[in-house]
Amino acid sequence: MIDARDVTAVVVTYNRLPLLRRCLAALQAQTAQGLRVLVVDNASADGTAEYLKTLAMPGLVCRILTENLGGAGGFAYGMQAAAELGCKAVWLMDDDTLPEPQALEALLAADAAMDGAYGWLSSRALAPDGSDQPMNLQRKTMYRDIDGFDGKEIPAVMASFVSLFLRMDTVRQFGLPIAEFFIWSDDWEYTRRISRCKPCRVIPASRVVHAMQNPGIVNIARDVPERWARYRYFYRNDVVLYRREGAAGWLWLLAKDAWHTVQVLRDGRGRRAERIGIIWKGFAAGVKFRPQTPYLP
Repeated sequence: MIDARDVTAVVVTYNRLPLLRRCLAALQAQTAQGLRVLVVDNASADGTAEYLKTLAMPGLVCRILTENLGGAGGFAYGMQAAAELGCKAVWLMDDDTLPEPQALEALLAADAAMDGAYGWLSSRALAPDGSDQPMNLQRKTMYRDIDGFDGKEIPAVMASFVSLFLRMDTVRQFGLPIAEFFIWSDDWEYTRRISRCKPCRVIPASRVVHAMQNPGIVNIARDVPERWARYRYFYRNDVVLYRREGAAGWLWLLAKDAWHTVQVLRDGRGRRAERIGIIWKGFAAGVKFRPQTPYLP
């Protein structure tokens, strides 16, 4: 049986020190005590490294990177480091994840009830106002969100890294997230990689607040101009994720990218050709992209 002392929470952070402070405070306030916390700092330039060096927090382990590996690279690095620390399970989250006090306790209870016979467990993610965070709704199929959170556990095939719990035996079996993704879709790809072979569950009793700075669905037609350039990763990485699903996956990709193109054409902020180029150049790059999936030894 796994308890909190067997778990390492892997927190990836980049230039969001105020949110990281809140995340660490929420982890310290867990009712399931004894948790180790591994913070991976993606070469932040906002004083995060200096803050971590002075923080007296039981069970805290810090890894200060010299370059920004992105969220995908940060989680791959952190999970490898957690394995080297000898834990039995990892609990993954971004620095803007604020677990409610009983979040880990509920995950551990579910792990015990299932006796480890699952791929991963995912928490219910809320917005700061208490509504469900749309970006973190788990999927019951590759193409449809779960219907709600009624029940003790809910089957799912994809989930985000905003509070994902899995045993290290599973990590050793399925490897690490694809670091080359850099950002976006690394969590979808990783959770789907596992759910193709093992049953996976959402645990509604485990709740976290996702205090994201840019809430909403990922969509270049709606996002702010300052973030448009990063969408090349989103459209590229999605090809890697959905092409594994065969013809249905390719049809989904083409329909989604076409719909985003239509939305860009309807948007009045201009620079339409630039944004449409990002969508379809990302798609073309994904067709050629053959990332190397890192595996634990």
